[in-house]
This record gives sequence, structure tokens and C-alpha cells, in this order.
Amino acid sequence: MTRPDVSVVVAVYNTMPYLTDCLNSLVGQSIGAGRLEVVAVDDGSTDGSGAELDRFAAEYPGTVKVIHQENSGGPAAPSNRALDVATGRYVYFIGADDHLGEEALARMVACADEYDSDVVIGKMVGTNGRYVHQKLYKRNDPDIDLFRSELPFTLANTKLFRRELVEKHGLRFPEDLPVGSDQPFTVEACVRARRISVLADYDFYYAVKRGDAGNITYRADHLSRLHCTAAIMKHAAALVEAGPDRDALLRRHFTWELSKLVQSDFPALDAGVRREVCAGIAALADEYLTDGLRDSLDVKRRVRICLARAGAVDELIRAVTDETERGAPPFLLEDGRAFALYPGFRDEELGLPDRVYELLGEAVPGRLAQATELVAAEWDQAGDDMGLLLTVRVGVLGDTGSLTVRLAQGAMPKSADKPGARRLPAGHALPAPVGESDRMTTGDGRATAVHARIPVHAVKAKLGVRVYVDVAGSAYEIPVRTGGMPLPLARRWRQDVPYRVAANRNPKGRLVITTAPLWEADPGAGKRLRHMLSRLKRKVTR
Repeated sequence: MTRPDVSVVVAVYNTMPYLTDCLNSLVGQSIGAGRLEVVAVDDGSTDGSGAELDRFAAEYPGTVKVIHQENSGGPAAPSNRALDVATGRYVYFIGADDHLGEEALARMVACADEYDSDVVIGKMVGTNGRYVHQKLYKRNDPDIDLFRSELPFTLANTKLFRRELVEKHGLRFPEDLPVGSDQPFTVEACVRARRISVLADYDFYYAVKRGDAGNITYRADHLSRLHCTAAIMKHAAALVEAGPDRDALLRRHFTWELSKLVQSDFPALDAGVRREVCAGIAALADEYLTDGLRDSLDVKRRVRICLARAGAVDELIRAVTDETERGAPPFLLEDGRAFALYPGFRDEELGLPDRVYELLGEAVPGRLAQATELVAAEWDQAGDDMGLLLTVRVGVLGDTGSLTVRLAQGAMPKSADKPGARRLPAGHALPAPVGESDRMTTGDGRATAVHARIPVHAVKAKLGVRVYVDVAGSAYEIPVRTGGMPLPLARRWRQDVPYRVAANRNPKGRLVITTAPLWEADPGAGKRLRHMLSRLKRKVTR
């Protein structure tokens, strides 16, 4: 019997009706039945998944193999059992909730054969609201580096592995991890692989979020996830010696797995669980969080991890609750540096260094946009002199000398639409400041209020009202959002040539000032009149 090119492993537990789509996508692969083997292990399903597997095995004998076993509590044991019987040159893992693009296996096997790759990663996309990290899939790359790519953020086992690599190093899934058991397998395979390739020019894998969010990833509790993450990090650290490579690998776990333990649901946990979560994070931070790794985290995650490490449970609760209820904290601008004013900043008892709270090269347009809003707007007119009095609230404090209001022509680039603002490239030419303004800290101490009078000129124009501010060495452009504030009614001004001025809310909720004459001279009217008089004169002389 000819050895198949690829064995697809499917660990199955109560995944109907998604299982049917998964299996159809496998037996319909363009690689052909002769080159394919599907090994599905039913891990004690009770929803008819086992019967569905048997139906496919009967319909596709020699291609679909089914094993039934008692429930083991996770995907690791059924995956290991499938590995023991799989015969393909390569092995591929798929979640029983998910499905493949028709050409997925043929393309990946061809890539592995062409480049002698031990691991091939085909582009994954999410469906039904499932998040899938996309940065790894910018382009095809036959040879990527585990430590200098986005691969550490894509450690699911949904990849093509050379079977020889798996057996040579005895790679199997740890059966004591209910969550994340694929990560130790994937990490070790990637560490030991001679070559890892990425294919990004086709949607290979469709990751499905079940309608009931029943995927195992979404079911585990905080302490279970903490235990599993600790085991995963220990395994990874044993494979890679301390240094920049290990930091690059473990950054993923501080950024994702550990940070997810201190999100918006953290304050609602039992007090004892909160203390255990913080103690567990502290142990891992003490072991693996180097200064370089700490500084590579964004400030929100860095502060929460460091508060947990310090055992500052109350401050951590306040940091999470305040941000959930009131948005991002203000930034303190000080001597060219910027600090996020989370709880615990410069608290002598906690003793956390300023660097924990500092913006370290990261862009924060979304946070600045969120904390910038219109407070008041009204016309200020004296005869032909027209102006708009504005008060805008901006979430910065301290050295706010760079904070100005300016008028800009043209729309913001689309890249600024999602964050609501943008960091300007170095040397970007700014519009001239307009009018006069003063700044003062708001009563709640969370922002600076900019009071400005914007002169309105008798020209035809449509200009966006924007705030500009320097934060940690970068200039930011922030459109002023109107929120629910009422805007002044349009007004006519000037006696000789009347103009109309209006303050409008554009479709994106941003403030725009429009000026135009109430009527415009028609440059062709005189010519038409002369032509008409000339025709009339000719008729009269006849």
C-alpha cells in the first residue's frame, strides 16, 4: 500500500454540526484521496459526533480512519493516539470545529517538498467572530525565523509537520494540560525544525468560533489557564537559553495568556482567586520577565503585569475598573517623556519604577482619540469679525505647551479611522495654529481643557478641527469628536458679500467648519448677456 503524503489528525469531542463541515473539507481536498489519510479520534462524544465519524469512514474507506475512546478531558490524548497510528510523510492537525480551503493540503505539501521544510504554516482566518492573529501572513516566506518573526503569536498546532521530525524528537502533547496542550508540541517542533515556511497567498484554514462559544479555549477558568501557561512557559524556557531569543518567545505569553488573566473580568473574581492569579503571575515574572521583555510590552499590559507581580491587588482592580468605566488614563507629559497615570504611579510604598508606566516607543493614537472630545462650541461675532469659540478636552497633563488647535483641509487617511487619530511621520508639515488659546487642567484632573477662538474667514472652505500634541517624541493629529454636544446653528455674516458659516458633524462624528458665500457670481453670465444682446440687435436691423 502506498504511503499517504499527509495524515490529518482530528480530535473530536461534541462538535456537531461543525464536524460535518470539517470532514467534508478534508475528503474534498484537491490533493486527492490516494495521497490523504484522515485519522479522527472520538473522545467520548455524546452529541452524535461519533456516529458522524463512522458515516464518513464507511463512505470513504481507506481514507477516513476512526478511533473511539472514553473521554480524556482534552484534545491532547486523542491527538497522541492518532499520531501513534498515522502513516503519512507529513502530519497536519485540524480542530473539529474548523475547516480547510480546498487546495490547502496540496499547497502545503508542495511547499514542504520544494523547500525541504519541516514545518509549513498556511494562512488562517477567523469566522463567526473568531480572532486569528494575522501579522505572520503578510507574504509567502520559505524560511522564517522563530525568534524574529510573528510566529510566537501563532503557536496553534494547525500546521503541517514533517513526520520524521515528530518521531525523531518524540514530540507528543502533554495530556495534563486542558488548555494550550498544542503549544509545547508546536514550540518544540519549531525550535528543532531545520526550516519553517509560511504561505500567505491563500486562505488555508478557517477557524470557527462556535455559536455557543463552546470552543475549549473559551471555557477554561483563570486558575486553569494560569496553570497551563506556567507549564507551557517552563517547557519553552527549557528549549531556549536565557537571552533575547527566549524573551522573543515568551513575550507572547506575557502579552496574551497572562494579560488575559487581568482583564475586565478580574475584579469580579473571588478575592482568593485574585490573590492566586497575582501570585502565579508574580512567580512567572520573577522567573522570566527581564527588563528588556518588560519594556517590550505595551504600557497597559506592562502596568497590569507589574501590579500583579507587586501583589498590589487593590491597585490592579482600580486600574482595570477605571479603564473599563472611564477609558484610558491620561498621559503625564514631562521632559519629553510620557507616563500613563494608572494607579500606583510614583507610589512610594509600591516602589514601581517610572519606566513601568512610561510610553516606550509605542503609538497611542487610539488612546488619545478616546480621551479627546468637544466640550463646548459657540459663535463669537462682532460685526464682520466672526470666530468660533471652542473648548476641547484632551487626555494629557503636565508639559502641554505643544497642545494646539489647528484647521486641516482634506479627510484623515483611512488608516486613522479605526484608532480615531494618527501618529504623524517625522518632519510632517502641520497646518498653522489658528486663533488664540489657553490651557488648564480639568476639574477631575484627568485632562487638559483647551479654550480657543478660531477666526472664520470669508473664503469658500471646508476644514476639519483637529488637535495636535507631542507625546513621547511623536506628534499626533486628533480630529475633534463632537460626541453628543449640540453644535451652534449656521450663521450668516458680512454685509457687502454675505457668507454662511456652519459647524457640522461629519459622518465619522468629527467637527468640520464650512464657509461659503450665500451666492456666487456666474463668470459666464456677462458673456451670455452680450451674446443675447448681439442677437437681438441683428434681428432689429433686419
